[in-house]
Amino acid sequence: MVKVTFPEAYGAEELAGKAAAFDVAVKELHENAPAAIDDALAKKLGMADLGALKTAIKDEQEREFHGLGRMLLKRGLLDALADTHDFEVPEKLLDQEFEAIWKQYEEQKKAGGGTDNEAAGMSEDEQKDEFRQLAERRVRLGLLLSEVGRANNIQISQEDINRQLMMEARRHPGHEKEVMDHFKKTPGAMQQLTAPVYEEKVVDFILELATVTDKKATMAELIKALEEDVTAKPKAKAKSKAKAKTKAKQTKNPTKKAKKG
Repeated sequence: MVKVTFPEAYGAEELAGKAAAFDVAVKELHENAPAAIDDALAKKLGMADLGALKTAIKDEQEREFHGLGRMLLKRGLLDALADTHDFEVPEKLLDQEFEAIWKQYEEQKKAGGGTDNEAAGMSEDEQKDEFRQLAERRVRLGLLLSEVGRANNIQISQEDINRQLMMEARRHPGHEKEVMDHFKKTPGAMQQLTAPVYEEKVVDFILELATVTDKKATMAELIKALEEDVTAKPKAKAKSKAKAKTKAKQTKNPTKKAKKG
């Protein structure tokens, strides 16, 4: 006999929240056994042999490792840019970004997902204030990266666009053609698709000018660093409404094209 309690939100109202007992007849017992790591296993997974499987796993782990490292490096760069550049952002863009963040937050709440802010007992007004600071940071960084790209004539090629389009289409197996047609016929959707590609190119340009120090780290250390970064409070600071004008604080202006050689 198995005793359970139906959830409060159960579909049948007469059973919601009530305890129940089910008689269960056990027909068979199965014991899990580890699979033999050999050529047969590799072939089941679509590989030629065990050596090919090991190589594929190693390559995938290296891609994941470099991806995490790149993510952490980029976040460090964006933090540095945010800390050294301070200027007023257009109120309309700020409002739009805040509304998008707040809408996403409300959808998350409806889906039953909480936030660290709620767990910390923050009021709705306090959460809105923090989200607005986050929106301000995003808008400022977006404008800054856009200006760096414009000043240095950074562009994305058709090859870049096609590659991103194919990646998006592969996320919807069986509907690749519909996805491709949607983006080709919808300029706004195409812009959203290519914006991250352009941002990555600008980030690459800035990193080429920066002094980057390599540091050895394990996969676990990278994951821990990223988790700590995600849970940290936004570094953006609320601006005083009394200020009529603020000056950009810069230690170095990245919008100036560097001479190489």
